[in-house]
Amino acid sequence: MTDDPFGRWNLTPVINVSGTMTRIGASRVPEDVRACVDRILASFVDMDELQSRAGAVVARVTGAEAGCIASCSAAAMTQTVAACLTGADLARIEALPSVAGERRVLLPMGHMVNYGAPVDQAIRLAGAEVVPVGTAAACETWHLVDALAAGAVAAMYVVSHHTVRENELPMDVFINLCREHGVPAIVDMAAEYDLTGPIELGASATIHSGHKFLSGVTSAVVAGNSDLIRATYLQHRGIGRTMKAGKESVVGAMAALESWEKRDHGAARRAEEARAALWMRELADMSGVSVTSHADWTGNPITRTRITIAPREAGFHAWELAARLAARSPGIVVRDDLVERQELYLDPCNLTDAEAAAVAVAIREEVDLFQARGDGCRQGWSDVKRAREAAILSWSGNRDVAL
Repeated sequence: MTDDPFGRWNLTPVINVSGTMTRIGASRVPEDVRACVDRILASFVDMDELQSRAGAVVARVTGAEAGCIASCSAAAMTQTVAACLTGADLARIEALPSVAGERRVLLPMGHMVNYGAPVDQAIRLAGAEVVPVGTAAACETWHLVDALAAGAVAAMYVVSHHTVRENELPMDVFINLCREHGVPAIVDMAAEYDLTGPIELGASATIHSGHKFLSGVTSAVVAGNSDLIRATYLQHRGIGRTMKAGKESVVGAMAALESWEKRDHGAARRAEEARAALWMRELADMSGVSVTSHADWTGNPITRTRITIAPREAGFHAWELAARLAARSPGIVVRDDLVERQELYLDPCNLTDAEAAAVAVAIREEVDLFQARGDGCRQGWSDVKRAREAAILSWSGNRDVAL
C-alpha cells in the first residue's frame, strides 16, 4: 500500500500561490521540523514536562515571561479569554462557560472579522460577552476609554489583512490604554512575522500560528505574562480539553520556533522577490490584465504580485480566472480575498521556483483561452457568492464537493 496520500486517497495536488491559508494546509513544513515531529509521534512523553520545555522556548524567542502551545490560534483565543475569566482557579475553570463576575471582553468593531470563523465566536466560546468598540471604520481613543471605564475582563486586538485599517487604533495606544485601566490586552497576530513587538509594548498575551509563517504543524504559540499563561495552560482541565494540543503540535511548534531563529531570512526574502519579479516579467502585456507589486497589508516583509482585471477589455472576471486556475491539475490556488474588486494576488512565500514558473505559464494559458473562446464574463459576483454558499452547505463526507 502506498504511503503517498494523493495516490492512496485520490487527492488533488495543489500549487499554493495564496500564502499561508488554512483551507489548503497553511505552509510547507521543513525537513528538520518534520523529523522532530516524526520522532515524538513514535514515542511517549509527559505532556506537562513537554509544555514546560515549550514555554522556555517560547519565552526565549518572544521575550515574554512565559509561553505555552495551543492546538491552533482560534483555540488560543478562546483559552486566553477563558484564562482572564478564571485565573488559576480550578473550580472556575471547570464551571466555564458559566462563571460569575465580569465577563465583558472588548474588541474593536473593525476587528470583528471572519478569518474562516468569526473572531467574536472564539471569544464567546469561553463564556465571555463580546463588547464591540467604536465603529467598523473608526475606533478612537475615547471609544476604548469609555468601554474600559465601564469594566472589562480583557480586551482583544487582531492584526490581520482582514481587519478594517481605516482609523484603526494603533496597537501601542490600545495596549497602553488597557494597561492604564488594569485590563489584560490579548493580541492575536496569527499570520505575522513580528514575534516580539506586542510583548515589548506590554501586551498581556500574544498569539501566533505555529503553521503559517513559522512553517510548523497545526498549533499556536501563546506568549505573555506568567500568571496569564499559567491560567491559559490550565484550561486543559476545562474547556481547553476539547481543543487540546497533542505531542506533535507542541514539538512541531518548538522545532518551528527554533528553525525560525536560525533561518536565513534575507536569503528567503531574496528568493521570494525573484519569484515575484518573474511574474512581473512573464505576465506583462496581457489585454485587460495589469500586474503590479503589492506590499503586505500589515507590514510583513513580503511583496506579492497583484493582478487586476478590467473585465470589458479582458473578456473575463477575476473570479473566473481564479476558478479556472483552481480547476487545473494540479490546482493553482491564488489569493482571492479581494476578488470582488477584480483583484487577485500571487504570494511567493510557499512555493518552489519551478512552481512559480508553472503558475506564470498557467495564467498565460488561461487568459489566452478566455480571449480566444470569448466564454468569460458569464458569471456575476452575486452568482459566485451563492454558489460558494451552496457548496459549503452541501458538503458531505462521502462525496466530492467543490468548495
